[in-house]
Amino acid sequence: MHALTGQIFATFGVELAAVYVPAEGGGELRLAEVVGDSHGPYEMPPAYALSGSSAVADACRAGHPRWVTSEELGASGTGGRVSLGALPLGVAPQLLGCLVVVRKDGDGFDADQRAFLELYADQTAAGLEAAAARVTAPVEVGASTGPTLLPLRGGTFVLTLRTGRMDVDAQVLHLLGVPAEGFDGHVSTLLECAVPDDVPALMSVVEPDRSDTHQQLAFRIRRPGGELRWLGLRCRVLAADDGRPERVLGVVGDASYLRPTPDEVSLVQRLSAALAGATTIRDVSRVVVESLRAPLNATRVAVAELEGDRLVVTLLDPPQPDAWPGVWRSEWRSEWPDASCHSLPTLESALREGHVALWPPGTPLEAGLAGIGPGGLAILPLPADGRMVGVCLVGWDGEHRFGPEERSLLTATAGLVGQALMRAHALNAGHELATMLQRSLLPRKLPALPGGVAVARYLPATVGLEVGGDWYDVIPLSDGHVALVIGDVQGHSAGAATIMGQMRTAIRAYAVEGHPPDVVVAHANRLLVGMETDLFATCCYVDLDMEEGLAWIVRAGHLPPLLRLPEGTTEATQVEGGPPLGVMADAEFPLTEVGLAPGTLIALLTDGLVESSSLPLEDGMRAVCETLAGADPADPGRVADELVAGTRRRDDDVAVLLMRYDGMRVRPIRARWAVWRLPDAVMHARRFTARTLRGWGVAEEVDMALLAVSELVTNAIAHTQGEVRLDLTLAADRLRIAVNDASPRAPVKAASVDWEATGGRGLLLVEAVSTSWGSVPLSGGKQVWCEVALSPREGTGDGTGDGDGAGAGPGHPAPRRAHGGRRSR
Repeated sequence: MHALTGQIFATFGVELAAVYVPAEGGGELRLAEVVGDSHGPYEMPPAYALSGSSAVADACRAGHPRWVTSEELGASGTGGRVSLGALPLGVAPQLLGCLVVVRKDGDGFDADQRAFLELYADQTAAGLEAAAARVTAPVEVGASTGPTLLPLRGGTFVLTLRTGRMDVDAQVLHLLGVPAEGFDGHVSTLLECAVPDDVPALMSVVEPDRSDTHQQLAFRIRRPGGELRWLGLRCRVLAADDGRPERVLGVVGDASYLRPTPDEVSLVQRLSAALAGATTIRDVSRVVVESLRAPLNATRVAVAELEGDRLVVTLLDPPQPDAWPGVWRSEWRSEWPDASCHSLPTLESALREGHVALWPPGTPLEAGLAGIGPGGLAILPLPADGRMVGVCLVGWDGEHRFGPEERSLLTATAGLVGQALMRAHALNAGHELATMLQRSLLPRKLPALPGGVAVARYLPATVGLEVGGDWYDVIPLSDGHVALVIGDVQGHSAGAATIMGQMRTAIRAYAVEGHPPDVVVAHANRLLVGMETDLFATCCYVDLDMEEGLAWIVRAGHLPPLLRLPEGTTEATQVEGGPPLGVMADAEFPLTEVGLAPGTLIALLTDGLVESSSLPLEDGMRAVCETLAGADPADPGRVADELVAGTRRRDDDVAVLLMRYDGMRVRPIRARWAVWRLPDAVMHARRFTARTLRGWGVAEEVDMALLAVSELVTNAIAHTQGEVRLDLTLAADRLRIAVNDASPRAPVKAASVDWEATGGRGLLLVEAVSTSWGSVPLSGGKQVWCEVALSPREGTGDGTGDGDGAGAGPGHPAPRRAHGGRRSR
């Protein structure tokens, strides 16, 4: 039993305190240590069941302190006028224990006392983590446990920010080596005791920029005799009525367990020197990995920035995707801030607490963290300017037990890295702006495709501060076609990223209008020439018929696509190319047709993957072909990962667009009718539709389809001039009805209908009988379409029928549509 005389609890009004630690099995907390007067009206029980209804169990389950007055204690049968506080130590999923404090006063703890006790509990939790190796079992009350679990050497202070006046108890002055009679009450007097290197961190405590914040740090002082001592500080900033910071409540304790070894001091010095020369976020991340992984014998190290509630991964080591859990692997693939802290609650909690968290082997963690360090995991929040700017994760596969010296090393490292990240942000703010611009112009997700799977990878350059103009896109088109596009704008600048966005948007617009590939690229070329910019762009455009397996390829100064055939042979396609976009307004872009067998991989890439100052283009293309040939096409995402895995130091951006063509399992059936402008044109269109649907085995939905055909054809004939065409497409469980006309004006659904009028109800009827409808522009006109859901039918899905006809007139079916049918009219 330890006495309370002259130690930290006197400030809190506490006369009895105890630490409870988890018993083996985790079902209860057992008494490990008691200090103070145990002969009062309240006796500390030997254990608390975590599933029980006690204040201790409630506090541990809720994760925050529970304060109980004498009335509540009396009601529960404990008796006596005492107040009790139960403060959980640690956070889920690893509960280190619970601190229980009692005062012989039934009125409870006031707000300041509660704040001090919560800070003291944080300090106790840090000590428990450091002592985890020696606290392996609960002990008998009064037994010798070696070093105490409760940090008795410490004290409290209250700093009034407006005046700089500091009220400090005798224990703090004793730790600092300052005689009580020699302290003048000014905070500057105490700052003079700190080692100069640690003063900037302490200034963030004495000059906080906002209220309702918690801070913790370890710092060094030099006592009058020359002794160097480590102290730990935890504080809370309280606000005045106007919301501005008014007071700082703090707890200072002995942190001798943080004293580093000479090897650790040398490592921190080397890290500090290396970080001083790091000018970019990636440079900082690389220095951290090189400085920590080998000395700690760690298996994995990850560095990520914190943007709001999201994580932006800046570096993973090792870089192989298989070395990381899925959430981190997906971040590595694209380096986009797609991971939310909310999906990793343990990590989010560590960032909120703001101090190094060490998780020994066997700790129950979410999959995204457990896979990083099954043998031990360290989470290092990276602080700077009073907030968390990032996180560093260090994981071990083999069993790793953390010692107090290691906590010292990681704590010192976290502060250095956080400040280095802030400096790097200040140095490359322009680069960050250009990078965000570039990323915002790229597709965040690729569409799901019938008959194939498309994946993309994009990695920015790691050399230099400017960004390039690489882009990619996957554009679903009508009639079972899809366009694959990849390109690169000349140069590295925000201007290049802007041109990239304009080119991507223009090509997508031309493609959706229905132009064939050579016309799409020619239009984009004339657009870039007319922009009056000195930049040019390269581009490769592939229009793939997912039903027939035919690809039409246009190349404008870009690398040709690579094809991995089902048997594993990989080759570059022989595609005649045109000049880059933006060079000649009247340039021609030849069209090359290539047939694809199901199981073929088609890879589009930019030159950053295959060419650099140290890698000739021929060698780079050969290496990519070898990687494709040896890859498993069953997982295109893994293939894309393997392609970019070795590009760690990049002179240029890298973009890869990969698609596996599988062929359509159920091929749509199509029929086409050219509508003649006759008085009975609608009747002929209805008869053609009824005849076609009977041949396809559609019976129940015929009436709805005929009504939709009547309204769409009537609108086209009544409100447009020129050619009108009716297209019917049967695909599994839906029927698509489309009417093409020569007017670019989109149809407008009436907001209200006068039921005595003779028109205005057509689109309302189409909307009523269909599951969806819409209008898309075509070259020189538009297409108005609707879809009708079909009930299951026997015999559908064989994909063998030849129902694709193009009518030259009523009753005259024509052969299957050729690709040239999509050319501008």
